[in-house]
Order: sequence, then structure tokens, then C-alpha cells
Amino acid sequence: MTVAQHSIPSTPRLRVRVRGTVQGVGFRPYVYGLARRYELGGFVCNDADGVLIEIEGARVPEFVRALRREAPPLARIDAVETETAAASGDTHFAIAASGEGPATTPIAADAATCERCLDDLFDPSSRFHLYPFVNCTDCGPRYTLTRRLPYDRLNTSMAAFSMCADCAGDYRSPGNRRFHAEPIACPNCGPKLSHGIDDIVAALVGGKIVAVKSLGGFQLLCDARNEQAVASLRARKNRDAKPFAVMVASIASVDGIADSDAIERQLLGSIERPIVLLKSRSALAASVAPGLAHLGVMLPYTPLHHLLFHAVFGKPDKRAWQDEACDLVLVATSANPGGEPLVIDDDDAQRRLAGIADLIVTHDRAIVVRADDSVAVVIDGAPALIRRARGYAPRPIRLARDVPSVLAVGGHLKATVTVTRGREAFVSQHIGDLGSADSIRYFEQTVAHLLDILDVEPVAVAHDRHPDYASTRFAEAQRWPALAIQHHHAHVAAIAAENGVEGPLLGLVLDGFGYGENGANWGGELLLCDDASFTRVGHLSPLPMPGGDIAAREPWRMAAAALHALGRDDEIAGRFAGHRYAGQITQLLRQQSATPATTSAGRLFDAVAGLLGTSVVQHYEGQAAMELEARVRRVRVDRAGWTIDNGAVSFLPLLELLASPGFDATVGAELFHGSFAAAMVDLVTRAANAHGLGAVALGGGCFLNRVLAKEMRAGLLAAGIEPLTARAVPPNDAGLSLGQAWVAAGILNQQHVRASGALIGSRPECV
Repeated sequence: MTVAQHSIPSTPRLRVRVRGTVQGVGFRPYVYGLARRYELGGFVCNDADGVLIEIEGARVPEFVRALRREAPPLARIDAVETETAAASGDTHFAIAASGEGPATTPIAADAATCERCLDDLFDPSSRFHLYPFVNCTDCGPRYTLTRRLPYDRLNTSMAAFSMCADCAGDYRSPGNRRFHAEPIACPNCGPKLSHGIDDIVAALVGGKIVAVKSLGGFQLLCDARNEQAVASLRARKNRDAKPFAVMVASIASVDGIADSDAIERQLLGSIERPIVLLKSRSALAASVAPGLAHLGVMLPYTPLHHLLFHAVFGKPDKRAWQDEACDLVLVATSANPGGEPLVIDDDDAQRRLAGIADLIVTHDRAIVVRADDSVAVVIDGAPALIRRARGYAPRPIRLARDVPSVLAVGGHLKATVTVTRGREAFVSQHIGDLGSADSIRYFEQTVAHLLDILDVEPVAVAHDRHPDYASTRFAEAQRWPALAIQHHHAHVAAIAAENGVEGPLLGLVLDGFGYGENGANWGGELLLCDDASFTRVGHLSPLPMPGGDIAAREPWRMAAAALHALGRDDEIAGRFAGHRYAGQITQLLRQQSATPATTSAGRLFDAVAGLLGTSVVQHYEGQAAMELEARVRRVRVDRAGWTIDNGAVSFLPLLELLASPGFDATVGAELFHGSFAAAMVDLVTRAANAHGLGAVALGGGCFLNRVLAKEMRAGLLAAGIEPLTARAVPPNDAGLSLGQAWVAAGILNQQHVRASGALIGSRPECV
């Protein structure tokens, strides 16, 4: 996004300011090479605001035009600003010393091993041959090894390793792609593995479970075709049914296990290297992703990963082997026993993973910042994130305007934190659920590290309205003013922030739970929002939740609630006779004061899954909905399946049909998805027409359902309404902190306008 791009004057000298992620990514040597190509004099240097360039010579306009077009792969240019300067007669171009002052340029995210480093890795003549830590300015660790800014070797975990003469020469040479590559190392001077590649591969091929220290934490690996190994990993990790991701040797190996299109393959091979959900071909062990139609697949992103597959091929020279399919597919899952934070410390790994892994592989480069593997999916032709971590964090979200510096601490599940600075919002890596002391400690460490590395002192801290969340208690204990932001308003605001939208906006939020007005259970909400407030203009008709929160884990209870709402109490005990308490549920449902109600879309999905018998008990969040989606081959719509009364959408007519004994589960899943999407389009269209608005934000975890997202987008566009979706951050609760920060900024701006009559700027003292 360009903040300011001036026309290129015909002048002998030009001062060029480049803003964005332009430090630690090889930008200065890139500029140096560009200036020499166009025979220009001047200099380039890093400073507090990014990169500063001064150039003079006849071909200055060509230089400026090429500057964006050929930028290094890890660079993210937000603005190129130019102004004329007095000519000095320079004919020599130099890389000057860095300027002083607090840094405001973002640090780059970690990046997968680049093609040229892979060439070095498998070239017998290279000093980096088979070295599992090879990297350059175009790839390798960044955020996960950085303790503080500026991004210099001494401020990273590579400070423990002194460069040898060869590495020091590369590091100091402007013409070398490892010029100022802070993690540069080779076998003579760098980190070393605790075990040899052959030993690791032998264990994997032999059906063992191996814990490997990767980029942002330990991974647990095993042979994904070995059912016994995968089942053993499930049992040892205490992970009953939640799907595992797998790693394949290269793009050539993907077709053997999953279907993929061009966009999905491009996402798989991107420098971020996320796990990508693909249509499964059911070619792996049944325990990898039980009951699901899609499989999480990723490509190797560290030299170590590549070396494991290389060994399976017999360690050939060069890289032709990567064009062949490899039979070995590895389960690659986070080493976080019992849902605790990802293990990053060697001693901690020996203590916590000894009961899970048969072999624990470490190395002596410390991991400073935890970062799980990111997870992505292509929805309606474009990538969307499910989990934002390694490869993406802490890449900033560019905002529509400067905002006060705010810390936002998210919710309880899929926690992230966000810090705003000027026109940027820095969303942390995925932290996880805040249900344990270790998770809360990790959350607090993430807050402290992000504030420190960005050198930000917030003027306020934003949090969810739920009074019992650990994040809420943390926010209320801080020295800054605390602002409570409603859960679903934050979902809408996250999409507004990402899409650069200010002012009134409709937002449809479909999720599992959010703390609503007066403590009500919300989760299927249509809101009319502005930057600082909202009005509820629509919602799903409430269903009771017999047993409270336990109903979210046992979909048969929500199915019983649906039967109760249909006046069919007499069927409940017999239909769910195999479940404890089935005989008492009817009495509980009749006592309205003892049973909370919910407008949650997630619980409606559970009710349908329970009625159709596809899922009556859940082992992980969203299991029932995911398995229901997996049955859909084509959508069907029952136009008589819903009613809308004063903004409340009732699906009792559809539920009556789906509750018919023996109703086909696949047809039911298809009818529910199609009818639910059509009903939501109906609701949004009515509200958009009533309020004169032409766009709607679609937020909440339900929009990771590809069928729902695709059908709703098509329906809204047909109705002349623009759907705004989350792409840079997940639509689920991982995006809450971004939305909280945007709403908090709006509230602070309103307060400032009332006090001074002008919008607040980026400076905290303006509040």
C-alpha cells in the first residue's frame, strides 16, 4: 500500500525514503546493486524510519521505477517517498552506517529456505553442503530468534556463535546475498544438531515418534502411512480425534495424498510455508484426520526438513530428486502436550516430551519466540488464515489512519494480542487457549516481548467483556485504562481494520460463543457498527443449552434442545438412550430458568449434527461442524426452511424436516448448509436495504466453513452487497485482538474529539 508516492522529478539528486519491512531482508545490498546497474552515485542506510537513499545521475527515474518491482522477497514496502536534494557530484555509491534513534520499522517474519540456499545445501562444492542451518538475507529465522531491536546479530540468539572468517567475509560483502544476514553460519562456526540425519530417518522409517527442534518450537514427527505409529502418537499426546497435519518432500509429492489447484499449490510453496487444507485422497493412515474430507499439508520450510527427505532418496547430489514423488509422508504436529504452550527449550523437551517421543533431536540455537506452524485454506479462490503464526507474525496490518498506541489482549480461545503504532497494527503469533497457568504465562510473555520489541507505551488496554477471562483479568490489572469491547463487535471491527473501512458497517458474526448484552450467550449476530459502538439488528432465534457449557461438547444435547423447541419432548429419551442423563434432559429443558439460551451458530450446527447422527459427542472444538461440512457434495436449499421475525431468524421448519427419523445424513447436511446460507443472505439483505448500506463484514469461526463462505458470498453479490472477509488474520477468535484495538482507537478518538474537536494522531500524548 502506498502512503505517499510523488512524481519522479528530473533532477540530478533525489532523496528516497522507503518505509515498511525493509531492514534485515537484504534491502541495502539490493539498493546497492540497483544503483550500480544504473550508474548512480550516493548512498543507502538504515535508520529509525526504514531505509534512506540518496542518488544522483542521469538514470535516477529508472532506479525509482525498478525499486518496488524488484524488491527482495522478504521486503514489504508500505511507502516510497521522494524529494529533491542538492547535487554533490557523487559518482560512487556506498552503504553508509545506520542512523540513530528508536526503530519504527517492522521486523521481518521467519521465512522458508530459499531456492538459492537449497542449491547450496545440496551442492557438494558448497561450504554449506548438507548444513541444516544454512540461510541468507532472503530466508531463514527472523522473529523467532530476535530478543530486541535493532535487528542485529548481538540482539538475537545467534549472538552465542562467533562467525568464522568465511562467514564474516560474506556478512561484510555488499555484493553477497548473505550481506548482513544476521543468522549466517556454517558447519565451522554455527549451530549443530544433537543427532545425525541418518539416525533421525532410521527412527521415522522404523515407526518411531521423533521430536525435532524446528524454527519456532519442537515438532512431533512420525510416518503418516504407519497406522500404528500415528495411533501411538495420538495416545501418547492424548489427542483423541483432532486432525494431524502432514509434511511432504516437495510439490511433486502432494498429488499422491491430496487434490490441489494452482492457488493452493502457490500457497503451499510461499515463503510463509503454512499448513494448507487440501481435499484428501484418503491415502494415509486412517488416524491422521479421522472423519474429515480435508487434510492439512505443508512443505519443508527448514534445511533440516529437506535433509530428512533427501536422505530417503539416498542423498543424491544437486536437487533433481525434488522433482520426484517421495513415498515418505510425515505427520508433523506441534509438540505441546495436553494443549500446553509449544515446547521450545531443550531441557524442557527432555522433561515434557520423554513420554511421547522415542527420539528427541535438539540443537544449540535458542528459540526466543514461540511460533506454531500457520494454517491456511483457500476459500472462494483466495487464501484465508485459520492460525496466524510462523511466517506471518509479526507482520503488521496497515490501518486506514493513524491511531493511538493500544494494547489489545483478545479473548480466551485461540488467543492473540495486538499492539498498534501509528498506522500499523502488530498482531502476535497464535498463543492458544488460556486455560492453564503455563498458557497464561506464555500470553504475558508475548505481551511483554511485543511491547518491548516495538518500543511502545500503550495509552489503553482493550479486552473482551467477559469478566472471567484470564485476558480480562490481566487487562484490568495493568496501569493503563482498560476498555471492555463486546466480542462480536470486535469480530466485525477486525474485518473493518483489515479492509481499511471507516464509518457505518453491517457485520454478520457466526461463531460458538461471545459474551453478549447482560451476559447473554451470543453467537449468531447481525450488528450495525461504527468505529466505537454497535447496535444489534438481527440474530438467530435462541435455543436452550441443557447443561450449559457441556452442551458445546455434546451435540446430542443441542439436538434434544431442538426437539424440545419443536414440541417433541417425548422423543428425546428414546432417541438418545445411549447417553447418560438422556432421561433427565427433558425435565431440565422444561425448567427454563435452569437452562441458559444461546443464539450461537456453532450450537445450531451441533444441533443439526446431533439430529442427523453424524456427531453426538465432540473431542475437539468444531468437530461436529467440520464433519457435517465433510458430507456436503452439493448444496440444497429449502426456501420454506426458515422464518425471519423482527430480525430473529428461526430454523424450526428446517429442523422439523431434519429431525425426521432416518433422514439421510448427507442430504441433511447439504440441505442445512444451503438453507442456512440462503437465510443469512436474506437477513443481511433486509438489513442492508433498511439502513442504506452496500457492504457487510463476515466474521466468526463459522466462516472457515468453505461451503458456507462460498454460498454466502455468491448470494450477497447477487443481491448487490459486497462481502468483506478476513484474509490477513483469521476470522475466528484469533482476530479478536485486532478488532478490539480498532474499536478502542475509535473510542479514544471520540473522547479526543469531544475534548479538542480534532481526530487523534499517532502520538500517545494526544489522548
